[in-house]
Amino acid sequence: MPDNDIEKIQPVEFDAANSPALTPASAAKKSDRPSPWVWFGLGMLALLALVVIFVLPTLVTEYELPLERRAVDVASVAPEPGQAPARASSNAVSPFTEAQRAIQRKEAQDVLAELLAVQAELDAIEVEAWAEVDYQSALAEAQAGDDAYLAQDFIGAQSSYQAGLSGLQGLLQRVPTVLEQTLVDGEAALGTGDSARALEKFSIAVKLDPENERAAIGLERAGNLDEVNAIIAEAESLLQAGQLETARDRFREAMDLDPQNSMARDAYGAINRQILENRFARVMSEGFSLLQNQQPERAIEAFEKAAALGINQDQAAAAIQQTRDAVALVEIDRLRSQAEEAQNAEQWQQVVARYEEVLEIDPNLVFAQQGLDYAGKRLRLDQLLEAAIASPERFADDQVYQQTVDVYYTGRNLESPGPRLRSQLDRLEALLESSQIPVTVNFVSDNATRVTLLRHEELGSFDARSLSLKPGRYVAMGIREGYRDVRTEFVVGFGQTPEAVVVVCEEEVVATRGR
Repeated sequence: MPDNDIEKIQPVEFDAANSPALTPASAAKKSDRPSPWVWFGLGMLALLALVVIFVLPTLVTEYELPLERRAVDVASVAPEPGQAPARASSNAVSPFTEAQRAIQRKEAQDVLAELLAVQAELDAIEVEAWAEVDYQSALAEAQAGDDAYLAQDFIGAQSSYQAGLSGLQGLLQRVPTVLEQTLVDGEAALGTGDSARALEKFSIAVKLDPENERAAIGLERAGNLDEVNAIIAEAESLLQAGQLETARDRFREAMDLDPQNSMARDAYGAINRQILENRFARVMSEGFSLLQNQQPERAIEAFEKAAALGINQDQAAAAIQQTRDAVALVEIDRLRSQAEEAQNAEQWQQVVARYEEVLEIDPNLVFAQQGLDYAGKRLRLDQLLEAAIASPERFADDQVYQQTVDVYYTGRNLESPGPRLRSQLDRLEALLESSQIPVTVNFVSDNATRVTLLRHEELGSFDARSLSLKPGRYVAMGIREGYRDVRTEFVVGFGQTPEAVVVVCEEEVVATRGR
């Protein structure tokens, strides 16, 4: 503010006469004022507010990140006591310029903060182990920014910080690519048996991505690689010595330590197959030996055991089929002989059974198909003849009689009938002839019962009566009022005719009155 303006400001004097006088009412309220402690608290709060408003900004502006004391112009330093105030020099910074510099400083600090955050991420994944040169180059840019910052060149500091940040961000973006290459290098080292390089690569990969499954598996494999290599070397020595079983077991141990080790896996598979091949050849030889000794069933069991080994199954299946074919031929011959013997004895049920067994072995055998067809027809004829002979009384039915006659002539028309068939036809012929000759049947009743010969005629009431009937099975029914009906079955002819057929209703029915 100019001096002449300051001189115009006049001090204000306090005029006690013009101050408001204490009235009786205000005097009466003096006793209601707050206690001194309240005033003390309010005073402390006011003092704290003044410190925050006037003192704290001075302390804050004295320091800047990274907590180095701000360079102070000599002209801005307050004069020591006893000295005259120094006039502002030509190098004094205006408030506007100072504000611009503060903004630039803040922007540089913001970039620096982001740079430090990215640097922390890279340090956590051990960036120097896989990109040391590029990392140091980015840090050099950041150091140049520090130098510019200390020289109060905030624009230059921001530029250098930004260059360093871009370099570090580029490294961070390269992590997926670096991770993949590191995994490839580690797996290649595992393949060549270089445990040290594999450990190095997979250790870096785990740092780059702690959740990566390939990295975790690779690190575990690398840790076991020396032991695995030692076991494989021992197994190869055993293999050269012809100890297949022991060598296979050692390769199995190596696979247990490192399931993905292709050398151990391939060697284990090859040895295991060789062992199975040897066992297969041994079992097959046993089977062929049994077959030569006329023990086909045991030979088949041996061949099936060989097939169960899981290798060369086509060979085992062929041997089994050949053996079964040989066994089948023997069995077919045996069944055919039995069928012919049964046919000569006219045992048609057995003939059918033997041919069915043959066709179960080989459904395409023509002799068995034809033999089964003929035997089936002869069996049916035999069954019809036996049924007719067993029930001649059925011939009284004209339809049954005619069907039986047809069966009879079918048998008579066969060429070269055997003894059994001739006997059956002779007996049936006699029965058919006698079935057509009427027989006298005597009926006896009580002249009170009404008699009916079912499916023939009404006989009425009588004491005695005779009828001439064809041989067969008959039913006579008697009815009398007040008596229970009676039913009498009888056979006429074939030596079964009764002396008399009695039809009398004798059981009186007692009537009951219902309520």
